[in-house]
Amino acid sequence: MDAADALRRIAFLLERSQAATYRVKAFRTAADAIGAMDAAEVAERVEHGSLERVRGIGPKTAKVIREAVEGATPGYLEALEEEASAPLVQGGEALLAALRGDCHMHSDWSDGGSPIAEMGRTAIELGHEWAVLTDHSPRLTVANGLSTERLLDQLSVVAGLNERWAPFRLLTGIECDILEDGSLDQHPDVLERLDVVVVSVHSKLRMDAVAMTRRMLAAVRNPHADILGHCTGRLLGGKKRPESEFDAGLVFAACAEAGTAVEINCRPERLDPPRDLLRQAVASGALLSIDTDAHAPGQLDWQLYGCSRAEECGVPVERVVTSWTVEQLLDWTNEKARG
Repeated sequence: MDAADALRRIAFLLERSQAATYRVKAFRTAADAIGAMDAAEVAERVEHGSLERVRGIGPKTAKVIREAVEGATPGYLEALEEEASAPLVQGGEALLAALRGDCHMHSDWSDGGSPIAEMGRTAIELGHEWAVLTDHSPRLTVANGLSTERLLDQLSVVAGLNERWAPFRLLTGIECDILEDGSLDQHPDVLERLDVVVVSVHSKLRMDAVAMTRRMLAAVRNPHADILGHCTGRLLGGKKRPESEFDAGLVFAACAEAGTAVEINCRPERLDPPRDLLRQAVASGALLSIDTDAHAPGQLDWQLYGCSRAEECGVPVERVVTSWTVEQLLDWTNEKARG
């Protein structure tokens, strides 16, 4: 098999299994290094044992390359594929099969680890009909949030990729910070140009519940807000962070009234909203969006985490915007923007 493809597949499977970033980076770096060589040079280096003299190729990645060049499936790849054959979580398979896209993913333009093209190609390989690129907005400087100028430059990049990728469609978007007063961290004229706007709280997460409720109500009622991202802001596991406090009943009712979807965030360290709040969101009648919030290609395969919880909490598939065709999705966001 192609050595670069083998290395990238290993990186994908490592990302999917939440492996350490440095391990993933080693395989992606080696894939780029080997991809820059022609087949004759690769074969010569394999023959003379000089692969590890190439910057970015170490003993483990060199072994993968040798096995691929010699016509075998690399042993490390086989082991990872076997591990990946088991489902990430039980349940949710029927709902996952109904999904057509993903409304929340990041590239290396903000705090993601891979180029836009690689994120888009992975979405295609996973069978998505569409996906939305949602890099961060300007005030989230810790995540290299996009200025207005950089965001507008990104729109041109996406347009160029879509010319090559049809019928798959990469939609333009943003994960826009909800500021303390409930306003959105980007000019309305710019938000008007985007296909999908995810709005999320990333600062002052311990705000008083009354103030946080007021803040979130203002945001979800904004006609440019399409999806309320990871609504409690919680983190699980080693980086544990408690849920923000707000009146979920009022916020979800406002989402239902405004036509703003509540995100079911699939990241294993978020799994947001918790099941009790997800059931409230379902009862409110609000739309829902099952999104990976992927920051790397392998994380785009995390939707089953959200589908399992959605199935458990009685989420109706017809209210899941990520199960819609791209035409349905854009009709919805365009109608919202018109108010």
